[in-house]
Amino acid sequence: MQKPLIVVTGKNGQLGWELMQLAQHYANDFEFLFTDRDQLNLADEASISQFFQTHQPAYFINCAAYTAVDKAESEQDIAYRINAQAVAEIAHHCSFSNTILIHFSTDYVFDGKGTTPYAINTPTSPVNYYGYTKRVGEQLALENHSSTIIIRTSWVYSSHGHNFVKTMLRLMKERDSIKVVADQKGCPTYAADLAAATMNIITASQNGNFHPGIFHYSNAGETNWYEFAKAIRDAAGLTCTVEPITTSEYPTPAKRPGYSVMDLSAITEQYHIQTKVWQESLSNCLAVLKEEGVK
Repeated sequence: MQKPLIVVTGKNGQLGWELMQLAQHYANDFEFLFTDRDQLNLADEASISQFFQTHQPAYFINCAAYTAVDKAESEQDIAYRINAQAVAEIAHHCSFSNTILIHFSTDYVFDGKGTTPYAINTPTSPVNYYGYTKRVGEQLALENHSSTIIIRTSWVYSSHGHNFVKTMLRLMKERDSIKVVADQKGCPTYAADLAAATMNIITASQNGNFHPGIFHYSNAGETNWYEFAKAIRDAAGLTCTVEPITTSEYPTPAKRPGYSVMDLSAITEQYHIQTKVWQESLSNCLAVLKEEGVK
């Protein structure tokens, strides 16, 4: 009997890479196909169409995205193409081939004016173009395919790729002191945990527990970038001084939401996924980096 095929885009990104590490544990139940832009170019509609003509996946996990938040302000065409238009095309083909689509979105769909964790049905109002393209991508995916799961996540990091944790470790080893924004509140997400949650959803769906729609996933708790940086320093045993600054003292081309903590109850209730507190997951990631000999 042929095993269900899981296609994963963005294999070189943080989440795609973490899913590749997990795949071996599911080899008895699923076939996996990990792609990058050479195998599947999301900037090219013909490439997407040809891919679905060749492959008939049971699940399509779309980890690929345009994630350069500041560049998106000036590179609007390509950001919209990857984050919105391509997602619509993928959802259309998934609908035609009866493929379950799992697509990832962001806390940046919210305006950042909240004071309590955002529920999945909280009205969205992005404050930057990146957030706008991701919100349009959500809408188009759901409009084009009823069997779509949208997972909004936040502040993603991994032992792989470029991210806040690895940048902080590097800077703290190079400098005596650094300044980090302290007035943006959210929650970090260890990509390995998100990958595990994604596979738990697929396993549940295979067993008849499938719930389409929008979900939120991050690690549990809340913090700000300054406190997160201090936690990285302390867990890594470094001595760099970390000083808090305001968003206005660190201007960026794209505006950031001031508050982006998300309510995780829906994914817990529907898929029985328990989230680790962010401090525990940070320790786990740092242990992996130490094991890999990252300096």
